[in-house]
Amino acid sequence: MELISKSVLDTEKIAIEYAKQLNKGDVVILSGDLGAGKTHFVKGIAKHFNIQDEVTSPTYAYLNVYGDFIYHYDCYRLSCGEDAVMLGLTDYFNGDNICFIEWAENIIDVLPKDVKRVVIQKISENERKIIL
Repeated sequence: MELISKSVLDTEKIAIEYAKQLNKGDVVILSGDLGAGKTHFVKGIAKHFNIQDEVTSPTYAYLNVYGDFIYHYDCYRLSCGEDAVMLGLTDYFNGDNICFIEWAENIIDVLPKDVKRVVIQKISENERKIIL
C-alpha cells in the first residue's frame, strides 16, 4: 500500500493507523533517507499506544525505549550484525515488544526472517510517499 503524506502530522496519522495491525514481537524495518520522517513515524506509533514519552532519534544511543515496549533502533553507525549482537540489541527481537529499526541494512544478517517494512520516500520538502 502506498500513501502520500503532505506533512509531519499526516505521517504521524498514517503511523497511528498502521499501529493497529502491530502485535508484540513484531520487528519493523524503517527505510528512508536522512530527514525522511522515520522518527515522526515512530512518534505516531507511540501516540497510538498512548505513550507519553518524548520520541527522539536514537542516533547516538543506538536504542530508545518508549513505554517499556516500543524499541526504536538506529543502526546507522553499526558496520554489521555482529555489532548489534555484541551491544545486546538483538536480545529484544521477538519479545513482548515491538521493534522499529532504522538503517536495518547494516544488521540485515541478524534480523528475524519475518520482518515488516515501511519505506518513506521524500517527494518534496513536505511531501512523502509512505509504502507499507
